[in-house]
Amino acid sequence: MERENPSNAAVGVMVPTAEQLGADEAADVRHSGSTWRYLLVKAGGSAVSLLMVVVLGFFAFRVLPGDPVALLTRGRAITVDQINQLHEKFGLDRPILVQFWDYLVGLFTGDLGTSLVYQRPVTELMGNFIGPTVLLMSVSMVLTVSLGIWVGQKAAWRRGKWFDKSATWLSLFFWSMPTFWFGLLLLLAFSGTGIFPSSGMVTVGTNYTGFAYVLDVARHLVLPVIALSIASYAQYVLIMRSSLLEELGQDYLVTARAKGLPEDQVRRRHALPNALLPTVTMIFLQLAGLIAGAVTVETVFSWPGLGYLTYRAIQGPDFPVLQGTFVVFSSIVIIMNFFADILYRVIDPRVRAA
Repeated sequence: MERENPSNAAVGVMVPTAEQLGADEAADVRHSGSTWRYLLVKAGGSAVSLLMVVVLGFFAFRVLPGDPVALLTRGRAITVDQINQLHEKFGLDRPILVQFWDYLVGLFTGDLGTSLVYQRPVTELMGNFIGPTVLLMSVSMVLTVSLGIWVGQKAAWRRGKWFDKSATWLSLFFWSMPTFWFGLLLLLAFSGTGIFPSSGMVTVGTNYTGFAYVLDVARHLVLPVIALSIASYAQYVLIMRSSLLEELGQDYLVTARAKGLPEDQVRRRHALPNALLPTVTMIFLQLAGLIAGAVTVETVFSWPGLGYLTYRAIQGPDFPVLQGTFVVFSSIVIIMNFFADILYRVIDPRVRAA
């Protein structure tokens, strides 16, 4: 219960009592403790997931049938001694637990092993291939997030009209299409037309520099970005539309309109910030889908990224490269999920109160 401070009674200022200050401080301490406990639980869960990925990434590829050295040297005139030397060189002649220990030690020192096919360190290989993947995923994320949110909120605000119906129908259609299938359709549609290149990152035989190089890469980027983005775009449209429709019936929007605010301000200042909560979380979770899609899209369009490197490693099979890409892709997904949990607690008071 609030008491009026005698020194401020004349001006009618209400100040908190000592009991209230103590209660507020106690609430702050409980909230701080709850936040740290929440972060520790989420960080612990992420660490356990990472450990499982490392263990699974090592043993899953070891149980595959066939000897990797025999598969790599098939069709070649090679002696038994040479095969044994290759086993010794790649450490495949040692007990499985010893190989696992060396693998763990290598992970902590940034050594992911040596590629059986390329005969180069896996870390160096991934460093050469990660740039095109980052470029492809970044452009795709920017396009899908901006277009998906814009179209989704417009469709919800114009519920039942032609824009809403056409946007929803197209989104459902795009969402139902497999990424690799849509990529193949794009290849069939544009191969031989000369409008957009259907493979690679730059035109073979050219030495473009400066703006000409950027333009050449952008032309090669068009089809892979469309193939990778189409399903993600549809998800953003549908989730944004659904979230905003739930907000349209809330009392605070009725109050905002009663104050005389224009419809555009009611949408931008009041409805959209609340409707964005599920969409913001989805941005982080969507990375998992983009990584999976990048493997197929880069394979279809021969885009020289980590997905294409993974596809080439499967053909080997190149176990060290497969292990490296598996651990890196899985770690990115786990880390993004951790950030999504933290962000959701920051922007949603209902999660903080739970």
